[in-house]
Amino acid sequence: MALVGKPAPSFDMPAVMPSGETEHVRLEQYRGKWLVLFFYPHDFTFVCPTEVTGLSEAYDRFHELDAEILGVSTDSPYVHKAWMAQSPDQGGIGQIRYPLASDWTHDVSRRYMVYVPEEGAAYRGLFIINPEGIVEYEVVHNLNVGRSVDETLRVLQAIQAGGLCPVNWTPGKPLLNP
Repeated sequence: MALVGKPAPSFDMPAVMPSGETEHVRLEQYRGKWLVLFFYPHDFTFVCPTEVTGLSEAYDRFHELDAEILGVSTDSPYVHKAWMAQSPDQGGIGQIRYPLASDWTHDVSRRYMVYVPEEGAAYRGLFIINPEGIVEYEVVHNLNVGRSVDETLRVLQAIQAGGLCPVNWTPGKPLLNP
């Protein structure tokens, strides 16, 4: 069952903030802004750091579109902190520009329908939630396939364009007129 067009499932999770402090994040905190909520399997793996750091490097581009980013895995806040404390050349990710939340109860991953019980982890699910809290976009990848930051930005821009966007639409191209 797809979540697109429905209210995003609420959440309340501990998250390691860019400052390194742990705070709780709630869906309600993001009301009035776009939210790119993405799930990834585990810290200290191979594909995950490429996505986490890639989104961090593009943070300003998302921020210009009034969008916040929140990463989620089933790892604990302590594991997130350790991962962020290590430099990328030593298997860590270093400092990133958005919070990493801990769904260590697996409740949020289940509600977003990305939980893989055999792995105790989440698929690579990505959700774009509008400022009113409605899911506008979702995509789920298997564990070994990373997502595209540029495609996520393109989709966010297409949704924000407010019209009919044809295949391969990019900002500046015309929308369709029915």
